[in-house]
Amino acid sequence: MIDKPAEATTMDWGLGQYEITAQKLLPAAKVLVTAAAVRAGERVVDVGCGTGNAALLAAAAGAHVTAVDPTPRLLALASAAAQREGLDVTCEAGEAAAIPSPDSTLDCLLSNFGLIFAPDPDAAVAEIARVLRADGRAAFTAWVPGGAVGALAAVAEELVRAALGAPPTSPRFAWHNESVVRALFARHGMSAAVEGVHELVITEISPRAYLDSERGSHPMAVATFEVLEQSGQVDEGYDRMLKVLTDHNEDPHAFRSTSRYAVIIARPARHVSSGSA
Repeated sequence: MIDKPAEATTMDWGLGQYEITAQKLLPAAKVLVTAAAVRAGERVVDVGCGTGNAALLAAAAGAHVTAVDPTPRLLALASAAAQREGLDVTCEAGEAAAIPSPDSTLDCLLSNFGLIFAPDPDAAVAEIARVLRADGRAAFTAWVPGGAVGALAAVAEELVRAALGAPPTSPRFAWHNESVVRALFARHGMSAAVEGVHELVITEISPRAYLDSERGSHPMAVATFEVLEQSGQVDEGYDRMLKVLTDHNEDPHAFRSTSRYAVIIARPARHVSSGSA
């Protein structure tokens, strides 16, 4: 159930052991930081930093990094990791629509599957435009729909809404869609383009082993099963989630799910129009 957008405004990312999921997302963070071309001496912020994957990589490249997240437990883990590795990372509470940086001060903004949880995309992009320098850039990752993990997340959300008697939600903002994202950033004086679409492969010994692991570690799965237990629907819900994992499994002898994600690079339009790279 890797980080597919749910109700970001009510999700407690301190539940479970997100650090287990963060380790699985590390390859995508490496792709992101490489695509962003982070350089030594730059001022960088990692929005929705989680345990600090992208922040630590940027700091290892010599950047001065601020890691931002609304979850105290995850910030503490990121701070501890930076101290262990002797990296220049400052951890501060914040979110996409409230970045603790002065106007026009950042060379680069990173977000590895963090920006996509912003409840108000316009407010988040307005904030990105505020904090970036004229020659700065933002780089973020966004899931492309599909795969066993994506199907699991969709079913889990459906189960929770049914258990709570909540109405269906409107379609999620399509952060992976270049034309949609380009229009969003253009409203705030920025350009945006998909750098590329990449793959992240998740494996386990079986679909059941994957579901059981997520149930005890991923914040979304922990929250999902709490709701199902309270409503007396945990067995039915578990069976439905196991079936969707089995139906979408790519490995008949174990478990394999290929999740695709886009890397998007955005820049202030005034910088792009000046002819700078």
